[in-house]
Amino acid sequence: MILNLKNRSEKGKNQVDKLRAEQIVPGVIYSKGNEAKTVSAVEKDLLKAYQENGTSSIFKIDFEGTSQQVLIKELQMHPFKNQILHFDLYLIDMSEKIKVNIPVVLEGRDEIKVQPSVLLQVVNEIEVECLPADLPAETVVNVVDMQIGDSILVKDLDVANNSKIEIFVDLEETIATLQEPQEEVLPEEGSEEKSAEVPTVSETEAE
Repeated sequence: MILNLKNRSEKGKNQVDKLRAEQIVPGVIYSKGNEAKTVSAVEKDLLKAYQENGTSSIFKIDFEGTSQQVLIKELQMHPFKNQILHFDLYLIDMSEKIKVNIPVVLEGRDEIKVQPSVLLQVVNEIEVECLPADLPAETVVNVVDMQIGDSILVKDLDVANNSKIEIFVDLEETIATLQEPQEEVLPEEGSEEKSAEVPTVSETEAE
């Protein structure tokens, strides 16, 4: 999709609130070496762009008749309403490397062969740097054949074998582990009350 943006002159809380009431979201475009530009977008179109691309996929915008490529830098949501309050975009120069956090996806987590088991994911995203054309939307590793006690490390991810991508995480860091389910031991019902209410033989004799 191409997200249509408009130049925004409205500033100040009152004017910005009027935009939001019309389901228009205020935002800013940042680019290296240039002054930030204030813009606005239709909320439903912005939400669709976010749902399709997240913060790790490059997509196109149309701004004042010019097509450009951007990443979503930040999306500010209302604390309890389903409403976008503000957005920040970063203009991409396709000839310069960018540093981005990409999500870690454990493929096949619902089809793990060893059962019962519990898959514990401890890292949800990793920081990488590469040219925009080489940027993956996510990094994936298959976990279907994991055994109890196995661990997935950063070096097991698909991006770890891509020479065009630099990873800013220790390759030996654990991404996920497969564990046995832990049974919770509960006290027998009424055992505490019984021990508290029934006197012992020594207590009876003392009385």
